[in-house]
Amino acid sequence: MKDQARDGTLCASVPMQRVGPVLLHGPDLEGEVLLPLATYETPLWPSVNRGARVATQSGGLHVTINDDRMTRSILLEAPTAAEALRISRELLTRHRDTLRTAAEASSRFARFLDLHSQLAANLIFLRLEMQSGDASGHNMLTQAAEAMTSAILQLHPELRYVSLSGNYCTDKKVSAVNGILGRGKHVTAEALIPEKTCARYLKTSARAVANLNVKKNLIGSLLAGGIRSANAHFANMLLAFYLATGQDAANIVEGSQGLTHAEDHDGSLYFSVTIPNIIVGTVGNGKELDFVRENLNLLGCLEERAPGANARRLAAAAAAAVWCGELSLMAALTNEGELMAAHKRLERKP
Repeated sequence: MKDQARDGTLCASVPMQRVGPVLLHGPDLEGEVLLPLATYETPLWPSVNRGARVATQSGGLHVTINDDRMTRSILLEAPTAAEALRISRELLTRHRDTLRTAAEASSRFARFLDLHSQLAANLIFLRLEMQSGDASGHNMLTQAAEAMTSAILQLHPELRYVSLSGNYCTDKKVSAVNGILGRGKHVTAEALIPEKTCARYLKTSARAVANLNVKKNLIGSLLAGGIRSANAHFANMLLAFYLATGQDAANIVEGSQGLTHAEDHDGSLYFSVTIPNIIVGTVGNGKELDFVRENLNLLGCLEERAPGANARRLAAAAAAAVWCGELSLMAALTNEGELMAAHKRLERKP
């Protein structure tokens, strides 16, 4: 992954491979793609590759984009709690169109979706939600929130500005609000794996994987106090995919929250991953590097499409990488000794 930006900045060297191909089905997504993964955890490549083979042998992965939005929250202070309540109600009703206009005027790609509020004493937390085209939307939403803040302070000069980000976004932190209200692309990848394919490529059964998923991912995560999260290792695949495609890798914090679901369908394995907060873009900072553009091009994410379609395609590919790696690890964990043997074989130095 060694490269150099146009401004002369040197880039750290992270080993990268393209694994697959994996057959995908979904809007703007029919066909096989290779998945670029940059990581120091080298067993991840053969693991994701095994999942990709299983998906393709099973007729392909079906990917659904359930939602697409980016957020930024602002924080304002009213003179009293009563005033905070009154003003917040006005902002969400009477002044809603004014705030929409201010936010959308800040960018030709920003599209207003919704506005939510939370009150704490005399503090007003406003959460702005917008679509951001093919950009991940961090800067776009910050600029829109700034424009909205200016409009609010003109409408209500009695308010005091506190912060352009009030942590109700929530950006790069574990939270419940992102899964409930949405932040980034909410994606599900699913496939039905025939019994013979499970046995041949995964060395396991649908019953064993479904049983492990309940006991490890669901009960184990519950006991650990997981927040809207029940999976084995989403973060591994997301980080590798983000680094290979020029994303803000810190977004794996919220990206790692998600649900793995497995069922035994008369011997066939229904296996899916639902990732509510995939935050990716095909334009913006980091996308000018040669290796990034090459990977985005190979994924078909630099085509002339409607605004947002390339970013949604990229999110679908990210979800596919997560599905492949999650399935492979879960299968390995059903067989005592398999996981550690693979790590020793692939990572132990002679």
